[in-house]
Amino acid sequence: MSTIIWSEIDEAPALATYALLPIVQKFLKGSGVDVETRDISLSGRILANFPEKLKDEQKVADYLAQLGELTQDPSANIIKLPNVSASIPQLQAAIKELQDKGYDVPDYPEEPKNDAEKELQARYSKCLGSAVNPVLREGNSDRRSAASVKKFAQKNPHRMMKDWPADSKTRVAHMSANDFYASETSVTLDKDTTLTYKFVGNDGSEQVLKEKLPVLAGEVVDSSSMSMAAVREFFAQQIEEAKKDGVLLSLHMKATMMKISDPYIFGQCVKVFYKDVFEKYGSVFEEIGVNVSNGLGDVYAKLKRLPDAQREEIEAAIMDVYKDRPALAMVDSRRGITNLHAPNDVIIDASMPVVVRDGGRMWNLQDELQDTVAMIPDRCYATIYQTVIEDCQKNGQFDPATMGAVSNVGLMAKKAEEYGSHDKTFYSPGDGKIQVIDDATGNVLLEQTLEAGDVFRSCQTKDESIRDWVKLAVSRAKATGVPTVFWLDPKRGHDAQIIAKVETYLKDHDTTGLDIRIMTPDDAMQLACDRSRRGEDTVTCTGNALRDYLTDLFPILELGTSARMLSIVPLLQGGGVFETGAGGSAPKHVEQFLKEGHLRWDSLGEYCALVPSLEHIAKTTDNATAQLYAETLDAAVTDYLLNEKAPSRKVNEIDNRGSSFYVALYWAKALAAQDKNAELKAKFAKVAADLEANEAKINEELLAAQGSPVDIGGYYKPEVAKVSAAMRPSATLNAIIDAL
Repeated sequence: MSTIIWSEIDEAPALATYALLPIVQKFLKGSGVDVETRDISLSGRILANFPEKLKDEQKVADYLAQLGELTQDPSANIIKLPNVSASIPQLQAAIKELQDKGYDVPDYPEEPKNDAEKELQARYSKCLGSAVNPVLREGNSDRRSAASVKKFAQKNPHRMMKDWPADSKTRVAHMSANDFYASETSVTLDKDTTLTYKFVGNDGSEQVLKEKLPVLAGEVVDSSSMSMAAVREFFAQQIEEAKKDGVLLSLHMKATMMKISDPYIFGQCVKVFYKDVFEKYGSVFEEIGVNVSNGLGDVYAKLKRLPDAQREEIEAAIMDVYKDRPALAMVDSRRGITNLHAPNDVIIDASMPVVVRDGGRMWNLQDELQDTVAMIPDRCYATIYQTVIEDCQKNGQFDPATMGAVSNVGLMAKKAEEYGSHDKTFYSPGDGKIQVIDDATGNVLLEQTLEAGDVFRSCQTKDESIRDWVKLAVSRAKATGVPTVFWLDPKRGHDAQIIAKVETYLKDHDTTGLDIRIMTPDDAMQLACDRSRRGEDTVTCTGNALRDYLTDLFPILELGTSARMLSIVPLLQGGGVFETGAGGSAPKHVEQFLKEGHLRWDSLGEYCALVPSLEHIAKTTDNATAQLYAETLDAAVTDYLLNEKAPSRKVNEIDNRGSSFYVALYWAKALAAQDKNAELKAKFAKVAADLEANEAKINEELLAAQGSPVDIGGYYKPEVAKVSAAMRPSATLNAIIDAL
């Protein structure tokens, strides 16, 4: 018996699972394939962290750790849905919800005052940011649109693309010095050892920041830093220029994945934009515990702790700021939520593609689209977005009906290039240097000179991961026959080390007749744009952060959403993780569902991920039935697209539940039509007939569930019975499926 682990996660994809998973489990019964779930949701991760605080019936196993161990098993088969990369406000909201439900979990200490609170903060840090992905991604990623999805997108192009104005003033603004790009240094280790990170102050003081970090021979280790004085000066300059040009001001960071560095840099922008307010009320903010890294939203939340008169005075001072500042891009103009409200509201990989899609514009306070200065402080990746913008300003908007496919092979195995996220990012405790020291020799391998409060970051990239990345790239080059391009900049310390390895490891493969290139990211982006406009495909091979950025950018332009991407992670030990697309818009989907009973989440990513998951089982266990299920599901997905059964955005039209019903119908019909397995043919002939005969009634029951508010008993930990009832409202459909 083979087992597929279906991850239990958060928000819209979690709700959708309640409709889809019972269908999948019942269809596969008797196939030699079991589908089981593991809770790696934000609430599940919190509860797993504090078993000593919970009653026995409340305890949740550490399923994330279990799945991490499973990735080392060649039989691993995990379908990973999008999970919340929690910011501190999201973590706090989840904690409060759990506490309200009777779970005795502690508050998160934003500013720990003693060792106990520091330990508590460290425990909670395992739940923040990109906590799940580095654990499960014990392989590199192969992200692309399924052939059927791409063909459908070209025949039925999405209608969200907006023309670029001839006089577009939109641009990307980035630093020209003192950023991570300028300061990056890198080294490849020649032997196994351990490293110590140490701060050495100009006053002679020393502080160990991290010790005995194990590293392996051939591993690439980086260091870089960003000056906070320089980034504040940069923000001030861009504020003035945006006002002069009459354009919106927007900030685009990666505050979820880069959970230590980027919220902190985000906070510097908030301080500069609202400079007068922070200068006048800084001591008050300190007293009430404002954490500027959580954005202006944290200021408003903490102001509630003040007497009304004082709160109203400060709120009025905040509003006065807007009289002399450029207009901010809005996240929600109706509620007055600006681009600086919360660091997790505008994430670069999801927000910048929408800027391109919307003709270089973002929404202003009047709920109209307007040109923007998009601030992306660090140059490591800011310039690729400027390349796209300039291409559109010259050539006009992309055409989804004719665009070629831009797929990606991403370097991410074994936490490769986890910049700014985890255990090697520090705020400098003073003026001095942070050194990376080889414990075996005492030699300083890398160092950065910093001022107090500057950000230091370091990352590791294992040799095994790079070898596998090159192997996967060659594999995709052979499979596609199109140019396969490594996006690497020899002027970056890290990339220079990676280029040397890529050039070496390409020699291990037969690349005869293949078009494999190494190009700077800007040149590679221009090539991808040029080819896409000509309807030609390109395979991009990038590091971890660019993997994230590109697999949102091009899918949003090509398909209308990155949720429709196929993401396969062949694990280093032989198993597979099959990811189902991005979940950046999931909160808005939940908001609509709770208000109107309509879930517009498209589970196409889940349908598509299940196909290679079953194919992997068929290939590794010689299970012909699993292969047949994969082939027929693939046919069902094609029918789903051709018959336009994706969820509508509007209430009282087809939603996610109706979509999964139609996938079940088409899958049953495909199984009934095949001649490879007579038993399955007979079994599903009846299912298909029953579903088809009751199509109108099932749709009627599904639509009847819409139009009213829905109570699911919670946001981060909803009640199973309530969600199940809400997501399976058709008694007729349930009876047919459950009879299987």
